[in-house]
Amino acid sequence: MSSPRFQSRAERALDECAPSAPRVHVVTFGCQMNKYDSLAVEGRFRRRGYVTTETLSEADVVLFNTCSVREHAEERVFSWVGELKTLKARRPELVVGVMGCMAERMGEDVFGRSALVDLVVGTRSFQHLPELVDELRAKRESGLGRKATRLTRLGFDETPDSDRGPEPYTGGRLGYLTVMRGCDLNCTFCIVPTVRGRVLSRPAAELLDEARWMIDQGAQVITLLGQTVNSYGEDLAPDQGGRGRQGRPALADLIERLNELPGLERIRLVTLHPAYVTRALAEALRDCRKADRFLPLPIQSGGDDVLRRMKRGYTVELYRQRVELLREHCPDIELGSDWIVGFPGESEADFEASTRAVREQRFAVNYVFQYSARPGTRAAELVDDVPESVKNDRNRRFLELCEQVQLERLREKLGATLDVYVEQCSEKREGVLQARTHTGLPVSFEGAPELVGRNLRVRIEHCTAFGLSGLRVEG
Repeated sequence: MSSPRFQSRAERALDECAPSAPRVHVVTFGCQMNKYDSLAVEGRFRRRGYVTTETLSEADVVLFNTCSVREHAEERVFSWVGELKTLKARRPELVVGVMGCMAERMGEDVFGRSALVDLVVGTRSFQHLPELVDELRAKRESGLGRKATRLTRLGFDETPDSDRGPEPYTGGRLGYLTVMRGCDLNCTFCIVPTVRGRVLSRPAAELLDEARWMIDQGAQVITLLGQTVNSYGEDLAPDQGGRGRQGRPALADLIERLNELPGLERIRLVTLHPAYVTRALAEALRDCRKADRFLPLPIQSGGDDVLRRMKRGYTVELYRQRVELLREHCPDIELGSDWIVGFPGESEADFEASTRAVREQRFAVNYVFQYSARPGTRAAELVDDVPESVKNDRNRRFLELCEQVQLERLREKLGATLDVYVEQCSEKREGVLQARTHTGLPVSFEGAPELVGRNLRVRIEHCTAFGLSGLRVEG
């Protein structure tokens, strides 16, 4: 979750020019796609004459962009909304909206959970928020009561309007670009298809235009976003020369075209699925200088029986083959994985299979989640038969193993001199810069702020399980 955030120079200039304009504040929970959508929403409001504010108390419109991956994320939203009770009582004209995944999942039930909420807007309708706020205010001015003025806009019939028009880009050097929405897979533990709909890929020409718009205003790194980003183009019409199935455009084509854009330093990907790893993608990562060779490629479990109950669509052996394809073309590639421990039916043998998979693939990054049933998913219909004490124990053991494997992986970099892109100044350590290698490994070193945004060389002298540190090497 991110809020408040620092305003860019362009944002501050706009806000200073319109001190009496209505103000909007967006609180963002969850993934990078939500961050991308929040920036787009702020842009739509600016076109409407609004300015952004860093504090909720100054806002005329407060929007919560929500996540539904876990119940805890939703409860945090309602906790934040509840904090507005006093402000809403003092300023009843304040508009409070809930948008995004939780809005799509709960619909009008959001109103039942909180009487403070005025708007509920789903994942493919956020571009209408300024008009919906105007409509709501018009109804209030006509004398209708609060319940009669509540508005919802849900469903997947719309294509989100991605036209950025005259608005400034406000995402900084590290930009995000949503290349597709939704997911056509049916993993039993996942709520995403329910709240984001089926796959909807954006045309490459549209994405290139938006990328140029970002780069022209300061973006140097663009992360391509999708629930299964390497399935990009599967739903598009065949295109002569496309490297996807039946000549359709594919992620490999998009990477190659982005690689040609002047001013762009790095291209990153989040998140991939093993089923869509192709030779064309491996070749694009090999051939495109700007493409980072770090892939978040979750395996979720090392047990084939568990993978089958998860409906992941692959076995451990197939996963291994896809990784071998990637490493054949990019020997230095680094991988990250998500894991679920304690999934229904997971035996000790299944758990041990996961520990073997960690050791075999030597993932540089691991995110470990202890299974809990998520209402609305097919896994919630399974018998949750792994005792809580066993889940806790496996979670602890697995975290310790992942940390050990990561540390062993990063120790191999000690003494090496690595090329890095400097992302930002450390927020916690004055005089320290934070950078990443082309293989996605985090590197910190001492340096001046003016080095941010540059490609440098760093000799690695220390490491933890979570990153590298060293000294800048001139030349």
